[in-house]
Amino acid sequence: MLDWLTSAAFHAFGAPTTWAELLGFASGLLCVYLVVRQHIANWPVGIANNLLFIVAFWHVGLFGDAWLQVVYVALGAYGWWCWSTGRLQQKVRTTTRVEWWWLAIAGVFLTVALWWYLDRFTESTVPAPDAITTAVSLLATYGQTRRLLESWWLWISVDVVYIPLYGYKDLWLTALLYLVFLTLCVFGLRAWRAELRTAPLGSPAWSTD
Repeated sequence: MLDWLTSAAFHAFGAPTTWAELLGFASGLLCVYLVVRQHIANWPVGIANNLLFIVAFWHVGLFGDAWLQVVYVALGAYGWWCWSTGRLQQKVRTTTRVEWWWLAIAGVFLTVALWWYLDRFTESTVPAPDAITTAVSLLATYGQTRRLLESWWLWISVDVVYIPLYGYKDLWLTALLYLVFLTLCVFGLRAWRAELRTAPLGSPAWSTD
């Protein structure tokens, strides 16, 4: 199965595009569509997407991003559980000054630790950008679990780096996917801003229908 997933489905820009990347591209688009529709199926589709990208990233030496997908699988399971039980009712809010300090400290620590690990113990050819994007992605994911408005700015900044990084590693479909994600992040930021201005107190964060 792994041999098939890492084999070439077709060639783009002179480089092979694996089945893992192709299926990851398709499931990623479907997942984002389901998130926009606020459909609970986005979680299992997202988990499948993460598993595919574990294979795709590991195959090209993006080890930090591969391990990040493992964290996303865990967060996807948590999100699926929250939506299934209707437990998450937190409204959109802005990040407090204290939270920004903690996020900054965590970001620096994660970046340095990941950079050291990737440089010393893996064959990563891009340890610095791999570490930085992994750290910021984790902070952005945390921000979204807490419904922090500024988490969209973190996603936008990290997507700007991901797009050329994936192109450099010949993951052209993934680079295109993250270009779509970057556009959706802008719409997400606008939507959360509108909700922050208009949502009444005590309104649920999202529907589980």
